[in-house]
Amino acid sequence: MNFLLLFGISAMSCLGAHAQNMGDADFDASAYNLNAQLLAVSKKGDAERASALLSRGAAPNARNRNGETPLMLFARKGNGPMVRTLLEKGGDVNLPALDKTTPLMAAAYGGYVEVMTLLLDAGADPQAQDQLRKSAMIYAAGAGRAAAVALLLDRGVELNRRYEHDLTALMWAAGSGDEKTVRVLLDRGAELDSRDDRGMTAAQIARKLGHEKIAALIEGKAVEGR
Repeated sequence: MNFLLLFGISAMSCLGAHAQNMGDADFDASAYNLNAQLLAVSKKGDAERASALLSRGAAPNARNRNGETPLMLFARKGNGPMVRTLLEKGGDVNLPALDKTTPLMAAAYGGYVEVMTLLLDAGADPQAQDQLRKSAMIYAAGAGRAAAVALLLDRGVELNRRYEHDLTALMWAAGSGDEKTVRVLLDRGAELDSRDDRGMTAAQIARKLGHEKIAALIEGKAVEGR
């Protein structure tokens, strides 16, 4: 099983492809240029230029051909100050890309706890799922982001929730091979004997992927609980 499917990025605007086949009289060139520039500099992580473009009227919810907004692009880079600015300018915290990924998922995958906190405080939905039915918790646990996992648990995400293929956060963390993330989940009381739709436990998943130390850690916790 592929335990981590990354979402792609692109800075090309939906309007960009459309505008190539249109005359200047058919669309607002100034608005398009501002939004296209904002998306381009957001992809590069250029906060100074992005702020300037927003001040000139660029739309905070402009979207590229993948449906990604500046908020998504800066969340992916872990830029807290720029995420705050975009939220203050009206950036939609739950506006998903075409693949249904959200800014919170992007920040969770990178382990950017400051950005995640800003997004959650602004109303980001921690339960949202992308087109592969992966949530922010799955992105965090699967990438081995211990602090991000802890934050999501603190914000009410269910510890033993079953996701696609009956996988739990502990199973994803075990598959990542990150000991800190696994320990966070174990210390919170994650179920150890849950099985996915193949009949595998978290320890078995870890062992199958070559993470023997993680498998032993989980099995040791199970012995302690008996």
